[in-house]
Amino acid sequence: MLEESSEPGWLSEEVKTGTTIIAIEFDGGVVLGSDSRVSAGETVVNRVMNKLSLLHDKIYCALSGSAADAQTIAEMVNYQLDVHSIEVGEDPQVRSAATLVKNISYKYKEELSAHLIVAGWDKRAGGQVYVTLNGLLSRQPFAVGGSGSSYVYGFVDAEYRKAMSKEDCQQFVVNTLSLAMGRDGSSGGVAYLVTIDEKGAEEKCILGNELPTFYDQ
Repeated sequence: MLEESSEPGWLSEEVKTGTTIIAIEFDGGVVLGSDSRVSAGETVVNRVMNKLSLLHDKIYCALSGSAADAQTIAEMVNYQLDVHSIEVGEDPQVRSAATLVKNISYKYKEELSAHLIVAGWDKRAGGQVYVTLNGLLSRQPFAVGGSGSSYVYGFVDAEYRKAMSKEDCQQFVVNTLSLAMGRDGSSGGVAYLVTIDEKGAEEKCILGNELPTFYDQ
């Protein structure tokens, strides 16, 4: 007769960001946002993880999937971009960062379980948002990802407008995250925002009790 393990089940579960991530372009920059909950199975193992990872001074990525895999990809790209910027003597392009993420994701698609949205600003093309998944590289005006994204596709499709201001984009991101965190059990905690433009990156954390509420909350 097999002995039952006395260890809690979550110790053998893969740690996943099980998340909601979003990025959107505005005239002159981008806004990225994410929730902060990290889970292993049905257990929340971290309530305040920042899933917006710095790739370079004006380039960030939003992480989803396996926390370890996503962080590893981000760290590899961060290192390669630092070396690249020293070699060429200028800041890297956002598309270059997204291409690196795409190449790593495709090369190790059988071993890694992660989806990264890459966004940032460069002097050649301004604010840009790229989705990368299993070899895909596509620039989009906005992108959502993670387990909470399926709850908010209707909202973002209905609320998105072309040529939104920076402030409108920030509110759009906050509203989307708040709705997803209210519906998706794997999303929650606080909301992290990063706004990137020609001047640099500005990070912000919005506590759960400061997030907007909607009719059913």
